[in-house]
Amino acid sequence: MEFLVNIKLRWSENMDPELKERIIHEERAHAAELIKEGRLVRMWRVPCRFENWGIWRAKDATELHETITGLPANPWMHDIVVHPLARHPVDPMRDAA
Repeated sequence: MEFLVNIKLRWSENMDPELKERIIHEERAHAAELIKEGRLVRMWRVPCRFENWGIWRAKDATELHETITGLPANPWMHDIVVHPLARHPVDPMRDAA
């Protein structure tokens, strides 16, 4: 099952810069693993904001929840919106999935 997910980040104002850099590094490494596993399909950054949109795959909403709450930056994710997706008959990529 695929999900369109919007994640907004809010770093702590007094966050230790070294901790922030470590979390960013861990987040990117973790994302690389999720990509290899086929759980993170696409990711887009929203310009000028700490926000992203992504296509995620999971067997169900519970698995997606476990994946996202397991992200290193999860404690700083203040707004997460999830849209379950269904196939559309005119999707040009319908045969690629």
